[in-house]
Amino acid sequence: MAGADTARTVIGVIGNVISFALFASPSPTFWRIWKKRSVEEFSPDPYLATVMNCMFWIFYGLPVVHPNSTLVVTINSIGLAVELIYLTIYFVFAPNKGRLKVIGVLCLELAFMAAVVVVTLTKLHTHASRSNLVGIFCVVFGVLMYASPLTIMKKVITTKSVEYMPFYLSLTNFLNGLIWLTYALIQFDLYITIGNGLGAVSGAIQLILYACYYKSTPKDKKGKEKGKSSEVELGSPKRPSQPTPQATAADTAA
Repeated sequence: MAGADTARTVIGVIGNVISFALFASPSPTFWRIWKKRSVEEFSPDPYLATVMNCMFWIFYGLPVVHPNSTLVVTINSIGLAVELIYLTIYFVFAPNKGRLKVIGVLCLELAFMAAVVVVTLTKLHTHASRSNLVGIFCVVFGVLMYASPLTIMKKVITTKSVEYMPFYLSLTNFLNGLIWLTYALIQFDLYITIGNGLGAVSGAIQLILYACYYKSTPKDKKGKEKGKSSEVELGSPKRPSQPTPQATAADTAA
């Protein structure tokens, strides 16, 4: 038992490192926004979704809900802080419509989160019942986040080009899902298993597509892949003909 606990802790620490890399992946996008003093056509939606996902995983990992999940709390706390920094930068340089959207959605998320917290702590009185309720919400929001790369995958297949699907982001997404899936299986946790199992599958499919279509990517575009890769990290610029939301983040870490 002690060996399993030690292994789970080690894997959880590794998972924290990989998840941090995943949370940090949109940094080039926000450096671009900062330099240009404009959000251009980038969307705040993936970051708003990640904020909600992180809040639920933090609540899930608290001792009053699901004991012995400290590492789930730590990485999602870091992720929440990073996403709020991104949204702050977005808010500073966004037009009024974008600012109102960020404020409105964050208020709705906080209100919904507060309602779930109150119901969980006042109406449910066992760790099992609390974990079940909060875990379901974690999986729902995690599925929504992991579904976001579908548009990008479709674009890769349609255009036979990996221009808008950076390799390192796909690799980090796969490793993040795999490491947290392993963490969940050592001491079985259904909700972490489902969320990160989907993440690992999503990342694996992206890597397979990358291998299949890298050579068919036009040569004049291959040189641009590195420069454009940040445009699909967690929040892609919206294009009238084909929006390309992010490949994941984040259960998070979990």
